[in-house]
Amino acid sequence: MEKTSENKVFGGQQLQYKHSSDVLNCEMSFSVFLPPQAEAGSLPVLYWLSGLTCNDQNFVTKAGAQQYAAKYGIAIVCPDTSPRGKDVPDDPEEHWDFGLGAGFYVNATQKPWLRNYKMYDYVVAELPELVNSGFPIDSTQVAISGHSMGGHGALTIALNNPEIYKSVSAFSPIVAPSQVPWGNKALGNYLGSNKAAWKKHDTCELVARASQHLPLLIDQGDADSFLEEQLRTELLQAAAEQAGYPMTIRMQSGYDHSYFFIASFIEEHIAFHAEALNV
Repeated sequence: MEKTSENKVFGGQQLQYKHSSDVLNCEMSFSVFLPPQAEAGSLPVLYWLSGLTCNDQNFVTKAGAQQYAAKYGIAIVCPDTSPRGKDVPDDPEEHWDFGLGAGFYVNATQKPWLRNYKMYDYVVAELPELVNSGFPIDSTQVAISGHSMGGHGALTIALNNPEIYKSVSAFSPIVAPSQVPWGNKALGNYLGSNKAAWKKHDTCELVARASQHLPLLIDQGDADSFLEEQLRTELLQAAAEQAGYPMTIRMQSGYDHSYFFIASFIEEHIAFHAEALNV
């Protein structure tokens, strides 16, 4: 790892690093907030996954999460949203909802994406191994959250790996990618046309067959311009009810898809995770 930036904030350290990723076959950046409690010993950690077009810095600079992470003594790790670099393939049509900045937190199986686009393995395995070895992190106390595409990533990663995570939350997540344009484009290109392979990365499908129920919180703004076509929160509400999966889904009046929405409720999400992490 090579440190690329460091700032003191709320008594802790906001750090950014770059490293060579064996999983993604490129150089990657990630950000870490270490609250002041890091000086005394190992900390629980919250992984934050950002959405389309974002990188590891959007949450760091816009969400205002550091003050609450410092309050509860939780580290926050923010990976990038996709592989990067001149040799990493991008959307040939140069659209913003696929390719660079839009890894969708899956392991691609189709050319030309399969060499680099393995964000699932990066978030679940490679990055935590790097973080656990380099920072005072308690690897048994892990939570995950995210926004939009990153909300999709947080939910599907946690539901696929309930032994790793103590809790999961999301803002404005894509809950049924198999049934919406963003998901059809991404999963179709990364995973191919066999939709059976998509089920591992569809929250509604995973909830239907989940045997373990993690604490789960979702906030969705009812003024979100993507709600009706791309996010489809009502599909997850129906799937959870049918499966008997207890979760909290809150429709927040007047809020949109932006980081203003996230900043408004991020304290409640960190408190939710703090309770699950016993801090």
